[in-house]
Amino acid sequence: MLKTWYFVLLCWLSLRLEANPGLKVRITQKGLDYGMRQSEVKVMTKNFPSYPHCRRIGMELVKQAVLKETFPSWSGQESLSVVKVNYVISRLRINAVDFPETSASFIPGTGICLSVAQASATISADWRMNAWLLKGKGEITVSISGLFISIIFNVSRDSTGHLSTLLHNCQLSIGSVKVKLSGRSSWIYSFLSGYLEKPIHTKLDKNLCLNIKYKIQMMDAQLRKHKVLSQIDTFAQVDYSLLSSPAVFKSHINLDLKGTVYPVGNHTDPPFMPAPFALPNQGDSMIYLGVSNYFLKSASLAYYRAGAFNITISEELATTFSLNTSLLKYFVSETSLSQAAACPVLLNLMATLPPAVSLNADRCVLQITGSVEVFAALPNSTTQYIFTGNLTASTTANLTITKQKLIISLLLKRFQFSLLHSNLGFPEQKSVVENFLSYALRRVVIPVINDKLEKGFPLLNLAHTSLTGPAIKMKQGHLVISTDVHYQPEDREDEDLHSHS
Repeated sequence: MLKTWYFVLLCWLSLRLEANPGLKVRITQKGLDYGMRQSEVKVMTKNFPSYPHCRRIGMELVKQAVLKETFPSWSGQESLSVVKVNYVISRLRINAVDFPETSASFIPGTGICLSVAQASATISADWRMNAWLLKGKGEITVSISGLFISIIFNVSRDSTGHLSTLLHNCQLSIGSVKVKLSGRSSWIYSFLSGYLEKPIHTKLDKNLCLNIKYKIQMMDAQLRKHKVLSQIDTFAQVDYSLLSSPAVFKSHINLDLKGTVYPVGNHTDPPFMPAPFALPNQGDSMIYLGVSNYFLKSASLAYYRAGAFNITISEELATTFSLNTSLLKYFVSETSLSQAAACPVLLNLMATLPPAVSLNADRCVLQITGSVEVFAALPNSTTQYIFTGNLTASTTANLTITKQKLIISLLLKRFQFSLLHSNLGFPEQKSVVENFLSYALRRVVIPVINDKLEKGFPLLNLAHTSLTGPAIKMKQGHLVISTDVHYQPEDREDEDLHSHS
């Protein structure tokens, strides 16, 4: 018996460890190259307003490491013949950085490599010296050229499903460091200029990779703070946690996300598992997003559990859409209501099962099963019961993408109704009742549902980024969204960048 339970436990653990994702994300070399192109601009401070300046993605890590590199003030003493010269270098600040040659590539099984060649930078500082019978001070300008940086960082999944980054390797070489001093005594300039080039070169060699490592650690800390559970609306949340570490290939990187939708406050997993699916072997777009049937089914179940499919057509809505007893009489001619005047018709609809979702090669179908109660709102603020029945509505879902959200809108295709009870003596031909309800569903109920669905399901959470030319392709059991992206930073980001110069 113990061996049997041990075998069952191993099988269960195997299933959990090999769980299929509900969502897949792929970033291609084209997407990585776009990030690099955005960084191939000069970043200047407020002192150089005539040059282009902006803060971009891609090489932002390297660029910010250089721009925000801070050098502590340092002092020293040198002997010039028999005279000892004491000097202090302070208020070091980076004024400009140029990355003319950048590249990025995927390192299979490891992560991403970012490199910069022939980079240059300009640094300014204050200097002060004191010697026997001699004092001087002024400004110093350091010009760095021929800078090469190559960093490789690992991407993985932490224990909580967050994306994690770690510096794997950093290589640095500097072509030349030139120092120019301003002041009054030219022989002091020559002395200090020749002396300061070497220590500045040494400090850059020592500190820049350490600073990049620190920046990657900061980025990792921010990733760990990022919420993997995203709020869709008041009814549901979606879990975007990683199921495994990203799979890095030569041409792309794949991320498998859990992609389960839960009712708010209830994170019980659905009683079904996601089926395996694959993204197409293409690289024409920057990003590919695979949405499984499991994701949509879990969303259907979550909204059902949250009561989102229980809809009441109020007197206000009925009046807006002219849903009244005169219309009911038109469809059900043999029925005589107690009121001669037309009264608004109220509907209470309740889903009795989670709507069934199926993705086919050419369409998405949503079948809703529920019950309906119909009342008349009388002038004396009371209601008159008309009938109760069960209904099954088959709808097709039109899928579009707006502002990084998947928008679903329903269109009623087929409808069936079975009468359970009525106090008004409906005729045996239930088709006339179905006509009335079909009209109510098309004109009132479906628009109300679509109004809720208009908020959409969040797909990507990329700040200041819009999707360019997204396309949806239906597959059996899943759909694939291919898209490019466009990054547009806020003006305030540039101002923040200047403040660190």
